[in-house]
Amino acid sequence: MDATTSGTPSIPYHNIADPPITPIVDSPGAAFQRQMRHCFGDSRPGEFPLAANPSIVLHVLTACNLDPQDLAKLEATCNFFRQPANFAPDPELSITELAALDMCQKRAIFRPMKASERQELKERCGGSWKLVLSFLLAGEACCRREKSQAIAGPGHSIAVTSKGAVYTFGSNSSGQLGHGNTEEESRPRLIRSLQGIRIIQAAAGAGRTMLISDAGQVYTFGKDSFGEAEYGAQGSELVTTPQLVESLKGIFVVQAAIGNFFTAILSREGRVYTISWGNDGKLGHHTEPNDLEPRPLLGALENVPVVQIAAGYCYLLALAFKPTGMSVYSVGCGLGGKLGHGSRTDEKHPRLIEQFQHLNLHPMVVAAGAWHAAVVGRDGRVCTWGWGRYGCLGHGNEDCESVPKVVESLSNVKAIHVATGDYTTFVVSDVGDVYSFGCGESASLGHNPAGDGQGNNRHANVLSPALVTSLKQVNERFVQISLTNSIYWNAHTFALTESGKLYAFGAGDKGQLGIELPANQTERGSPERVDLDLS
Repeated sequence: MDATTSGTPSIPYHNIADPPITPIVDSPGAAFQRQMRHCFGDSRPGEFPLAANPSIVLHVLTACNLDPQDLAKLEATCNFFRQPANFAPDPELSITELAALDMCQKRAIFRPMKASERQELKERCGGSWKLVLSFLLAGEACCRREKSQAIAGPGHSIAVTSKGAVYTFGSNSSGQLGHGNTEEESRPRLIRSLQGIRIIQAAAGAGRTMLISDAGQVYTFGKDSFGEAEYGAQGSELVTTPQLVESLKGIFVVQAAIGNFFTAILSREGRVYTISWGNDGKLGHHTEPNDLEPRPLLGALENVPVVQIAAGYCYLLALAFKPTGMSVYSVGCGLGGKLGHGSRTDEKHPRLIEQFQHLNLHPMVVAAGAWHAAVVGRDGRVCTWGWGRYGCLGHGNEDCESVPKVVESLSNVKAIHVATGDYTTFVVSDVGDVYSFGCGESASLGHNPAGDGQGNNRHANVLSPALVTSLKQVNERFVQISLTNSIYWNAHTFALTESGKLYAFGAGDKGQLGIELPANQTERGSPERVDLDLS
């Protein structure tokens, strides 16, 4: 169930006597005076004064799920919404602050927090429950938290239903499907050992899978080590069924991202931890290569809450929340300019990408491909940067960009979602259309002729964003794209609709598409419906 329908009771009505409120009479205008009468009680016949029963006002604000910006506007335009409401749990809070707190309490990751933890989060977000609500909503929007999702991993796939059930399929040489064996699966298969556990997030790496429950616990299976290279010796032991990660028990985790040499996790409070990235301080702390303990990411993000993390081949992006808006930090390997700072140097500690301020773009979603990155702004603009090979940046060429650059050919599209892989990029618009560009290998861009996907141009590279007409013909609104983000595996792609239908195309040699391919065929050029309902 979604966070907004979790069944958590709202703040109850309070039938208490309301203290008299002195009207504001600073302005002599008749229209303004009539507005004040309407708000504070000196009303004309037929008008309902807000102050007559603030409990009803609070109930309406909460039931309507107003966003934090709307609540702030109410405070800015009417003194009634700024004054202490004299309600529990804090009589000093205004009506709008109480409404924001009530809506926070509907969130699954907020409900279990102790009072001290909630207060700490409030201070981290800027000292307001409206800001806490903004932080929580931002995380839900960019991570599809508690909603259906599909993950196109390196050779294997994960599908999570809106109710938290998990299906896996594809390559299983390391037990990464979690079914207790190492046999491939060409059709989605339910992980039955997770019965009774609701999963809200998933991440896939080469030979390993991570699942996160609504209780903030992390389950892993596959290779028994976090930090090894994707193409190299695996751990001495294979884990073929989901196992709770003991070292993370003290952290309420809400997201995980698997890079090539490291794993990053994000806590409920917006703190970033990394596991095993060598012993030279590349990621803000000093560890040994075989150190599997989570270490907090030090530096600029220590006191800034993060709403989303994204891992590339050897670098990490963090979408950070501030009262003034969102910002993006990067850390790790700078080869190709993928850190976005105008250079190709490595960064040992998180560093703010300043270019978004110059572009007047407010980041809302971030994606880290193997060698390039992308961001969607609040106004729907898309920025890309990093290695531009095969046209994966969408600028009509294969040039590298060391700072974020707006994709001008998408100027007539309002984007809401972006996904990146190995030199491949997908963009989803607000009307559910899908655009893709970059490397066409494995037919993973979706621009292939209809039918069996064996057209002559099925592997053509695309240098500028092009509408994926094969998905347009499905006549569904798409909300999420996931594609393989690995340099060692042929890519495949998932497209998820608003109604929970899943479509797959690209490489399917290990069964990772979840569909049966004809004999002697290893890929699917046009999208095909996976027999799985994720609603």
